[in-house]
Amino acid sequence: MFPLDFPLQQLAAFTQATRVLDPFCGRGTTLYAARLAGLPSVGIDINPVAAAIAQAKLVRVTPGAVVRLATRILKEGEPDDIPDGDFWRWCFEADTLRELVILRNALMSLNSPTAAILRAVMLGILHGPQNKGLPSYLSNQMPRTYASKPAYAVRFWKQRGMEPVRVPALQVIERRAARLLAATPAAHGGRVYLGDSVQTLNRLRQHFDLVVTSPPYYGMRTYVQDQWLRSWFLGGPAEVIYGSDGQIARQPSQEAFIEALAEVWAATARRCHPESRLAIRFGTIPSARTDPERMLLASLEKAHAGWVVKDVRIAGTPSKRARQAEQFGKAGSAVDEIDVIAELADVPQ
Repeated sequence: MFPLDFPLQQLAAFTQATRVLDPFCGRGTTLYAARLAGLPSVGIDINPVAAAIAQAKLVRVTPGAVVRLATRILKEGEPDDIPDGDFWRWCFEADTLRELVILRNALMSLNSPTAAILRAVMLGILHGPQNKGLPSYLSNQMPRTYASKPAYAVRFWKQRGMEPVRVPALQVIERRAARLLAATPAAHGGRVYLGDSVQTLNRLRQHFDLVVTSPPYYGMRTYVQDQWLRSWFLGGPAEVIYGSDGQIARQPSQEAFIEALAEVWAATARRCHPESRLAIRFGTIPSARTDPERMLLASLEKAHAGWVVKDVRIAGTPSKRARQAEQFGKAGSAVDEIDVIAELADVPQ
């Protein structure tokens, strides 16, 4: 997962930055780093779960405001279209599921800063392990970082006799909001766009002078199905969608992937001032059998956008704690990630 240290280092090294861009913003780590540095930022991501979490990293509200909004929604809302079936029966206690549906329905039409934080809080507490003390998550036993597939989850719970317990949503919201918002930094403006990076960049009017990003690694295509339960909370279907439409990593070959990245670097250049800096962290999954340095440098060259590579560094391997693949047991040996720093010599017309 993208470490906060990387964008913070880039901001410290490029002190003339005035506006920051991340065209693959994921959960908003670069945007949060820009906020800490007192700079406005823009992020783009095609994944609704990532975009919702990233948006929450740009706003500032009090824990009390989040709790008041959640209280009002639960008091006034109606639980329409409660999903049914073995998975839902075993994943959430009936009253907890009812509260989840009420909050889901209301938040799909709310766009305030407080709603953005409450939405992100809900995505964070939706599923995870059961604690011995006060509950931190609303589901039956489940991983925190990804949602188990329904058939596997139901089989796991039934074999162990693990019935879901009643978890009042408001209590967990209150504890999580208090912890997350106790000392948030000042907000400095910014926005997260949900959509394709190239199309979104072509519509933007702002200009940037620092771009810090980490594109999806070639061959990693499980973002949608891994986050299917959070996607449901944001308005998606109550089932796993097996597919990767729109994701840049779904390209059928390395050359097609390089071409898709090149289009992003070209669109990015059109939104940047001369002498802007582009900092990219990139890697690969072991099963893809690719050379991340070759792929990334080839994509910058193919962009024909004026990006001049100034430095290429080995960033090492992500720690085991940070590797999502470790959650699946057989992750293989991690491949060294690389950092590439480029500067914009000419702005393409």
